[in-house]
Amino acid sequence: MTQPVSTARNVLGEPLIGCCNAPITGFYRDGFCHTGPEDVGRHVVCAVMTEDFLQFSAARGNDLATSRPEFDFPGLDAGDRWCLCAARWVEAFEAGAAPRVALTATHEAALEIVPLADLKAYAIDLS
Repeated sequence: MTQPVSTARNVLGEPLIGCCNAPITGFYRDGFCHTGPEDVGRHVVCAVMTEDFLQFSAARGNDLATSRPEFDFPGLDAGDRWCLCAARWVEAFEAGAAPRVALTATHEAALEIVPLADLKAYAIDLS
């Protein structure tokens, strides 16, 4: 099965691939970490959720584990992939709670906020 591909680029300069469709992620809920002028949070880092990160995020006021049906949000579990705000990823990185990252599904706009070396240190898709 082939991954969906976007015309956007990832942090490696290649075509952006989908982050997750179950649950469906992305600011535009299209499965990609696409961004645009409406996305003030820059939801561009495709991250693999961990219990540590979910607890960290909840402590910062963004409970990603709890279902919110009114927003069509199922709640996330460890192992789920989700397009995170780049600044939140940096905050978690600095606190030692950053989740792993799928570089091929992380939008190049992340590089405006996160150094590539930091993302690579947490990459799940480097050989």
